Parts: sequence; structure tokens; C-alpha cells
Amino acid sequence: MSGRTHDRACPERTCVGCRKRAAKNDLLRIVMIEDACVPDPRGTLPGRGAYVHPAPVCLDQAVRRRAFTRALRAPRALDTNALRRYVEQATVAEQATP
Repeated sequence: MSGRTHDRACPERTCVGCRKRAAKNDLLRIVMIEDACVPDPRGTLPGRGAYVHPAPVCLDQAVRRRAFTRALRAPRALDTNALRRYVEQATVAEQATP
């Protein structure tokens, strides 16, 4: 035996809110489109991306620390209203599922 496992490596990313590493599939990708943070759940939008847990706590920490502006290399503060609505809807849908 060579000691190798046949499990595929799962890519990891760091949440810009809580700064914890997690599997890429567990995080929500964020991109900048015209001075706004836009959720990219499928991960297909072009451009630089930042990752955050789809939880209000991590989103609040990221906004408070200006992490999106820094991670996306934006020249000024970004609008996060669309992102906040998306996370709140995802949280409500997750709680409604038994």
C-alpha cells in the first residue's frame, strides 16, 4: 500500500466574516458588480470573489470590518443590501425545512 487515500480533496476557502476555513461548498461566493456585493451561489459570475458563511452573524462581521471592500479590492464601500436580503431568505428557508 502506498498510503494514499482515494478520497478527493475538497477545496477550502476562508470566510471573510469569521475568518474560519470551511469547505467551498459550505460558503457563499460574493462578487462585486457596479459598487454592490452580489451573491453568486453557483460560483459562475466573472470577477474576483470573496467567500462568507450564509449566516447573518458572519455577514455582519464582514460588513463591520469592511472585509468585502478589501477582499474584492473595491475603491470605496460597497452596497450590501442585496446580499443581506439573500442571506436572510436563505436563513428563513433553512429554518422552515424540517
